[in-house]
Amino acid sequence: MFNNATLLITGGTGSFGKAVLNRFLLSDIKEIRIFSRDEKKQDDLRKKYNDPKIKFFLGDVRDIQSLYGAFRDVDYIFHAAALKQVPSCEFYPMEAVKTNVIGTENVIHVAEQMGVRKLICLSTDKAVYPINAMGISKALMEKVMVAKARTLSDNKLMVCGTRYGNVMASRGSVIPLFVDQIFSKRPISITDPNMTRFMMTLEDAVELVLYAFQNGSNGDIFVQKAPAATIEVLTKAILDLLKKNDHEIQVIGTRHGEKLYETLLSREEMASAIDEGDYFRVPPDLRDLNYGKFVDQGEKEISISEDYNSHNTKRLNVEEMKTLLLKLDFIRNLVDGKLSEPWD
Repeated sequence: MFNNATLLITGGTGSFGKAVLNRFLLSDIKEIRIFSRDEKKQDDLRKKYNDPKIKFFLGDVRDIQSLYGAFRDVDYIFHAAALKQVPSCEFYPMEAVKTNVIGTENVIHVAEQMGVRKLICLSTDKAVYPINAMGISKALMEKVMVAKARTLSDNKLMVCGTRYGNVMASRGSVIPLFVDQIFSKRPISITDPNMTRFMMTLEDAVELVLYAFQNGSNGDIFVQKAPAATIEVLTKAILDLLKKNDHEIQVIGTRHGEKLYETLLSREEMASAIDEGDYFRVPPDLRDLNYGKFVDQGEKEISISEDYNSHNTKRLNVEEMKTLLLKLDFIRNLVDGKLSEPWD
């Protein structure tokens, strides 16, 4: 499906963009465009890959004018550009709005104008029942995507979304932080041992986006079924793999805007979600504001669904968490002795 096609990734210098590069660079794809505002990371990627298939575009999704040249002759877009750090978004909420909400509206608008065929918007479990600025901005981003989808029925552009939980070893996640603290001989700082988070690899995140790409219709939101683990289990698994079981652990308490557990689908979404095996698909409500005449359908039983969250999904034990951690290259290399320090 990507043969001879041009794919653009917004925020493409991040963890997700690198995973896409590794997945597609050796395929028959015509061109992969990396769009981001970080010239240093772009230069690092340019030197690392040194591949003519990769083109770099400097710009910001907040600046709509910087999108036009980058989107010219693009077939598909993975929209990953976002402010993702919960505490920083709590202190600068308008910055989250500018990037996550207005930036997404800009991306969809220009993609439609420039004849892009498919656009996948990446969201997060924090958009469900949001309590922090990052989650609220991502929830509104999803609303922008669905609202725009209502106007695209006769257009060539298909836009849909994916929502996923904690991506292991992605930029800013706790696994690299814990490993760095271990090798720096500092205490591991955990918030709440009972806090649970969904666990996905970067490869899982790419598979979810590809599934949405292949199966999505305008306004759909896709969720991959994923296991979860407590922070305590995750910590024990890392320490056990690295043979550092006596390392000091420091409980620092919940940070600004954090939840005890995350939710991938709300109760209301679960009531309409379509189970597609490894994935849930939540179709949009594509009605307009003219709801029509009320029709009394009589009394009927209403089924109240449970939401889908990191407390009620499959819970990983320490051994299962270790198996999942060993899917990460840098963890496996540390365990095998191929790296003496995580930053090698």
